[in-house]
Amino acid sequence: MSEAPTRPNRGYGRWTPAWFLAPAVLALLLIGIYPTIFALVTSFRRYNITRPRDGFPFIGFENYISVLTDSTFWSSLFLTAQFYVTVLPIQIMLGLIIALLLHKPGMGLLKSLARVTLVVPLATTYAVVGLIGRLIFNRDFGVANQLFEAIGVGKIDWLSSPTGAFAAIAIMDIWQWTPFCALIFLAGLSMVPGEIEEAARLETSSKLALLRYVQLPYLLPGLTAVMILRSADVLKLFDMVFVMTRGGPGSATDLISIYIQRVGFRIFDLGTASAQAILLLIITIIISRLYIRLFYREVH
Repeated sequence: MSEAPTRPNRGYGRWTPAWFLAPAVLALLLIGIYPTIFALVTSFRRYNITRPRDGFPFIGFENYISVLTDSTFWSSLFLTAQFYVTVLPIQIMLGLIIALLLHKPGMGLLKSLARVTLVVPLATTYAVVGLIGRLIFNRDFGVANQLFEAIGVGKIDWLSSPTGAFAAIAIMDIWQWTPFCALIFLAGLSMVPGEIEEAARLETSSKLALLRYVQLPYLLPGLTAVMILRSADVLKLFDMVFVMTRGGPGSATDLISIYIQRVGFRIFDLGTASAQAILLLIITIIISRLYIRLFYREVH
């Protein structure tokens, strides 16, 4: 018997896929592409919104030269690098330990609850993390000082001292992003073939050898992704730090995003702020390419 001819779907035409893609493309253009192009164009202009009568003349690379010769910009960038090298190794180590514990066989219900719990910090917005940090590190009624007093240590004025404020924002960032590292590493460990891992466990009792020679190749793609995403995230980290310390005391937590916000929305020099943002974008791309070249390996 011959098959009955299929009726054409009258609701599906040549442009149907385009209509489904249009909302996402439009959102990408409005939220991602247009602001980037606007910042790039603005970075080549004298663009101060408090002096509209002066116009917005094209000044070439003058904003970039001003940024590159600005000592405060480099100080904020160096402080951001310090923050990055402080939090990332801790997040990677803690995330790897958590992932290895969750990868062990057994404890099915407990592991499921742990995975759900890991999502909570990631689902918390930066501003809320900052508010939680202000409560935890409050000098008078904060949980941190209550714990220190319980063990006989006096109160610490966390948010009013340079070292304490830097430590406070680092601790909150570690709390928020360690679960992300753990979930990425757990996904990498789940890609290890079971028979290879079981054979390796029979061959050696060293967990370090198992991690290095069997599991590490499957963790490197995830490690590369973590380093790239965290580099970009630290360079644009604003909400949490602004809510907790506003860049203070002094310039102790004046990360590069805080400084750019101050130039753009307090001094209202959008031309210089745009040049700083474009330079950060270039730095992020360079760092990402370096991470891919140094750490990324395909698993065959």
